[in-house]
Amino acid sequence: MKDALIVSPLRTPIGKFGGALSPLSADQLAAFMIRQLMARVAIPAQSLDEVIVAQSYASSEAPCMGRYAALAAGLPVEVPGYTLDRRCGSGLQAVIDASLKVQTGHAEAVLVVGVESMSNIEYYSTDMRWGARAGSVRFHDRLERGRERSQPVERFGHISGMPETADNLASDYAISREDADRFAVLSHQRAASAWREGRFANEVVPVDVPGKRGSVTRVEKDEGIREDASLDSMSGLRLLRPEGVCTAGNSSQQNDAAAACLVVSADYAARYGLTPFARLVDWAAAGCEPSRMGIGPVPATGKLLARTGLTLADLDLIELNEAFAAQALAVLKAWGLEDFSRVNVNGSGISLGHPIGATGVRIMTTLLHEMRRRGARYGLETMCIGGGQGLAALFERV
Repeated sequence: MKDALIVSPLRTPIGKFGGALSPLSADQLAAFMIRQLMARVAIPAQSLDEVIVAQSYASSEAPCMGRYAALAAGLPVEVPGYTLDRRCGSGLQAVIDASLKVQTGHAEAVLVVGVESMSNIEYYSTDMRWGARAGSVRFHDRLERGRERSQPVERFGHISGMPETADNLASDYAISREDADRFAVLSHQRAASAWREGRFANEVVPVDVPGKRGSVTRVEKDEGIREDASLDSMSGLRLLRPEGVCTAGNSSQQNDAAAACLVVSADYAARYGLTPFARLVDWAAAGCEPSRMGIGPVPATGKLLARTGLTLADLDLIELNEAFAAQALAVLKAWGLEDFSRVNVNGSGISLGHPIGATGVRIMTTLLHEMRRRGARYGLETMCIGGGQGLAALFERV
């Protein structure tokens, strides 16, 4: 198969829930990233074979985001697009899909975007289609509903939400509240250090957000990082579930963001003078029990390493999305990794945030920039997925 090369991975700053990016809808964020990427790579827009957008909370306000955002960004009508959803793994799956197209010769250039505006996810009703003659109707919060119904209740029973699945892993792997809080503090410290030392400078694209009376606010930095995070401040937060270890502080945030890249063949890169960051070596997905969805990276990574003949020791950098500190620690324990020095070196979901559909591309963006900075050869990205899945991908710097 041909190599699938990753070019110009970029991302917006990550906005807090209801924060600085909340005035922008998901389609606006996605179209913004398409325009930014196209300006960076300076390729003919008509040379694109496909646009793939990852989004986990789709809306009929902008259906089929891959097509909608491409048109909104001004790409030629001849360039097709589609949207995919593998929940938390959506962004990484979009990169994988694009790579498969290039590797098999079905495309030479695919533009990939991951996007989520969690601040703008709507409430909805299933009671209104045929009208309500009398009485009350229900409205569901699509955010909460999506977490509660990530698995068929008839088969697996009711799960109150993803914190319950992380608390289950904390019990399984003997992870304490203090363990989780310490891990969360480390995440914030690393993310804050990355910003202070300019390590995000080349990957983050500032966003101008329109305000009232023609005002514009420039958003340049991730909003959720707590530079003053400490074990004392973390330990003072209340538990999300009385019998668990998860708190708002040691769990990932709800966020708004977009990230993008170009996936191309070697011939295409040479034709247009593009300098790739890396190639996708291989990938794997795996299922697990929905009630322990956070352990999904373990079987997924196991399958991936078995296919490539590598071990965890061969990897220079590892990105493990921090859906919850307890979940990430459970994965690290299952892997037998006690040294975190090459894991999430610039923070992750707890400190930077977890804008679901965007996260997979955001993580890859941060990983590839760090690999280039260090001259690293191999980088692993792996994610747990609501409903009980894991996704893993191996990248090699070129």
